[in-house]
Amino acid sequence: MSNAALQSRLEAHLQQVVGDRSPYLASAKHFFVQQYIQQELARWGEVTAHAFEHQGQQHTNWVLNLPGQHPRRPPVLVGAHYDSVPGSPGADDNATGVAVLLELARAFAEQPGSSPLRLVAFDLEELGFVGSGHYARDLYQRGEPLRLMLSLEMLGYCCHQSPSQRYPPGLERIYPSQGNYIAQIGPWQSISTMVQLWRGFRAAGLRSQWLPVVNQGRAVPDTRRSDHVPFWDLGYPAILVTDTANLRNPHYHRATDTLDTLDMEFLTRVCQGLIYGLRRL
Repeated sequence: MSNAALQSRLEAHLQQVVGDRSPYLASAKHFFVQQYIQQELARWGEVTAHAFEHQGQQHTNWVLNLPGQHPRRPPVLVGAHYDSVPGSPGADDNATGVAVLLELARAFAEQPGSSPLRLVAFDLEELGFVGSGHYARDLYQRGEPLRLMLSLEMLGYCCHQSPSQRYPPGLERIYPSQGNYIAQIGPWQSISTMVQLWRGFRAAGLRSQWLPVVNQGRAVPDTRRSDHVPFWDLGYPAILVTDTANLRNPHYHRATDTLDTLDMEFLTRVCQGLIYGLRRL
């Protein structure tokens, strides 16, 4: 795969998705982005709507299932939220995750990986993981297993200067002071999976760090801030993939979270690394 072609497609997705996508205060853009996600995923298979109600209104998670070389395996679920906080264009948070999700659809429709892949665009993450919470609970109530859940949360901000990376207290002694890597956060039981994904990122020429947690990350609240949390709390294996949000990106939840603040080469390597890593799972 050409990195230039991949980067161009990621940029095209971002052009469509970036903009205030608050479901209540910017509902027109929020609706447009829903339609764009549905349209793009439908290029690669049948898209289903997972509907749920919140505060008297209907909302939708969009789901695409792709086959794997071993169809009897439980699927690997990769999710990214498409809503934004009011007043923010949400370029890094989380248009980058959506753009990568759409390119994973292309890559695995054209060349399936080992396991079946389920791609889910979640709504209402910014209101407390509402969409992913409904989806995880529905899976759990049906007794449906997952091989893994990956949450894509802010993937495109990179800074090579030092110090540009902050940490919850104590972790600064272990991890780098430059914010130029992609982070993986998951339960200690998933270390072998994080190593496999780390190899994928390394093959894409990208630095990666991983943080194993216990007790669903409750000792480090900053690890519990995205759509993986409902899956953790129901006992599913789940890993957060992130550029670490406000611990690195000064534009987090601000009007300045714009397309021109992203490092497109970094984002492209994240996407390529995920493709390499997911093929092995």
